[in-house]
Amino acid sequence: MAITTEAPEKIFNTPNFEMREEKTVPAELESANTSPADEEIQITREIDRLVTKKIDRNVVPWLFGLWLLAFIDRSNIGNAKIDGLAADLGILKGTKFNIALAIFYVPYICVDIPSNWLVKRVGAGYYLPILMISWGFISLCIGWVTTWEGLLIARFFLGLMEGGLLGGMIIYLAMFYRRHELMRRIGLFYCAAPLSGAFGGLLATGLSEIKAPGYNGWPFIFFVEGAITVIFGIITIFFLPHTPSHSKFLTEEERYVAIHRMKLDYRGASPVANIDNEKFSWHWVKLAVFNWNTWLLSLNFFAVITPIYSFSLFLPTIITALGYTRVNANLLTAPPNMAAFLSVILVTSLSDHFKRRGIFMLICSSIAIIGYVMLIATSKPHIQYGGTFFVAAGSFACPPIVMGWLANNTSPHYVRASASGLQIGIANIAAFIATFTYIAADAPRYLTGHAINLGIPFEGLGIVATKEQLSSASVLQAGLR
Repeated sequence: MAITTEAPEKIFNTPNFEMREEKTVPAELESANTSPADEEIQITREIDRLVTKKIDRNVVPWLFGLWLLAFIDRSNIGNAKIDGLAADLGILKGTKFNIALAIFYVPYICVDIPSNWLVKRVGAGYYLPILMISWGFISLCIGWVTTWEGLLIARFFLGLMEGGLLGGMIIYLAMFYRRHELMRRIGLFYCAAPLSGAFGGLLATGLSEIKAPGYNGWPFIFFVEGAITVIFGIITIFFLPHTPSHSKFLTEEERYVAIHRMKLDYRGASPVANIDNEKFSWHWVKLAVFNWNTWLLSLNFFAVITPIYSFSLFLPTIITALGYTRVNANLLTAPPNMAAFLSVILVTSLSDHFKRRGIFMLICSSIAIIGYVMLIATSKPHIQYGGTFFVAAGSFACPPIVMGWLANNTSPHYVRASASGLQIGIANIAAFIATFTYIAADAPRYLTGHAINLGIPFEGLGIVATKEQLSSASVLQAGLR
């Protein structure tokens, strides 16, 4: 199929930037407007698919590992709590443990936007692994903490280093994948979050049984998991490419294809053909910040991520309150998280297949609501435990959709970087609610926490319904509806 290497010289001062459902776009490359002087190249479906498969094999697995270990290192404090951390630090009662959880998100929120600006400037292949090595070392050091104040300091710097990761990975993937391919790839790395809950619980159970003079078991959760993170980060530096043009696993022709198919997908919204040549401008930042759609999907993300943070941090505590032993509580965190793992992969794949976003948000939020109703309505442990499956499957599938939705409809790179950073920063304000939804005084039913997490998804339903109604009003030039 013949396509051209250059689009018209026109640069859109305002990129196509409304938040819409994606209009059906054929998976194969489409032709752009061209002039007779433009050079023509041949890109077949075969080479297009080959490039995609190579990127899948050489980029997505590393992001999966980054996110898996990031989520383990931020949430393993929940496992350590029931393994003796709270008792050793004297924070069993009151809200000191909750404050230690919340302090993580203060720097996490502040660094989202500026960190996204650095991804391309420093080079994603260096920047993301360096973040990982840094937070892995900090996580390892938590094992030596002996006071509540020391825990606060460590959690603060852990949040500082992890803050730029999620947004960085979203805009990084958007350099390689077209809009109708992006959601599934976000799902393929984001499914590591619930998997970390399953794997992390099993690993924490084993590590907490290690006995050594002067240590009560729980420090080894941080020692081992932090060391694994540092080692993985060092290895990643040597394999993760910066951009398509820096991808050594692609031939010269394949790199050319990877760059130009992205240009066609931008449909004139990007001022340059190759993202390597794009320069930072405050103009792009203003386009992201002063568009109400960015704020709409940011509030939507806030609504769907609040239950996830509560769930991830307090699931071991909730299960313990149902009457299970410490060891069994850690082990029983695995099945609900596996349900979430499968849900993320299924929902994001279906979303890309049907090129629909909002309807899947509505379905998944409704499933999470059913789960919280089960937790509130009965005191029977088996029914409550069953409710955690619905909460996990419904809640975890929503963030990839809402993040990908915004990334789909923002271009060029620095507009996307700014919008994504703002979205994640606003959404993570939810952490200050989430870390105080389950407090010791509410044990064993934790009805207040469940009620809060039941109500917040209704906000998300309202936002999605509003956006869907607005989406039907007009059609974007970029072919999004």
